[in-house]
Amino acid sequence: MLKLNNVHKIFNYGRINENHALKDISLVVPKGDFITIIGSNGAGKSTLLNLVAGTCFPESGTVEINGQDMTNWPVHKRSHLVGRVFQDPLKGTAAEMTIEENLSLAVKRGRPRGLRLGLNKKRREEFRRLLALLELGLENRLEDPVKLLSGGQRQALTLLMATLGDPKILLLDEYTANLDPKTAVQIVEITGRIVEQGELTVLMVTHDLKQALAMGNRTIMMDQGRIILDIKGEEREKTTVNSLLEKFSEKSGRELTNDRVLLQR
Repeated sequence: MLKLNNVHKIFNYGRINENHALKDISLVVPKGDFITIIGSNGAGKSTLLNLVAGTCFPESGTVEINGQDMTNWPVHKRSHLVGRVFQDPLKGTAAEMTIEENLSLAVKRGRPRGLRLGLNKKRREEFRRLLALLELGLENRLEDPVKLLSGGQRQALTLLMATLGDPKILLLDEYTANLDPKTAVQIVEITGRIVEQGELTVLMVTHDLKQALAMGNRTIMMDQGRIILDIKGEEREKTTVNSLLEKFSEKSGRELTNDRVLLQR
C-alpha cells in the first residue's frame, strides 16, 4: 500500500517565483490499484510521481510504502520498490549496451553492484522468456544494442526493466505521449499484461482523457497542487470525456488548460 499524508511541496522557496507544487495532498493507494492521473498544466502530476520515486522530497508530510516511512529516502534506496517509465523512450535504457546488458542492470537495481553483469545461460533463458511476453520478437535479439530498436520497442523494454526485481509500485509518466497511435495502443496492451502478472500498484500520469478512463480502476484529477476529483467504480464507468471536462470546470471554476488534452478530444 502507498500512502501520502498531508504532503506539501514547494519549489524556489522564499523567492519571487515560489511555487507550491503540491498542497497538503493525502492519498491512499491500496495494493493492486491502478490510478490514472489527469489535470491542467502545472497541476503537480509529475511532482507527485517524483515524491513517490524519491527524486524530490516534501517540505512537510510523509510518504509511506507498505507501512514504512520513506519520505526522505533517496532514489537508489527505494528503487527496488518503485519502478518508473518516463515519456521519452530514450530515457530508460542505455543505448550503447545490448538488450541483455540493460536487463541485467535492471535486475541489479537497488542491490549492491559489482563490475560483472552476471550473464549466464540460465539468466539469458529467463530474459528470452520475459521478452517473449512482449510479443515484439526481442527474445531473439538479446545481443543487439538498444540503439537499434524503434521507439515502441525501446519503451516496451523500459517497461519490462522497470518491473524486474519485484517492485511494489510502477510509475508511468505520460509514457505513451511520444509514440505514434498504433504503437501507443500496443504499449498499453503490454502494460496490462505486465501489471496483471506482477500484481503491481500503478500511478499513471496521462494527457489522454480516453486513456485515463479506459485504463486502471480509478482516476484522480489534479489542479494547482490539489486533488480535486477521485472517481472509481460505477461513477467512473459512467464517466465520459465530456463529463470529465465538465467535472473539472465544476470543481475548479475554470476550463481545463492542457494543450495536449485538448488535442486528444
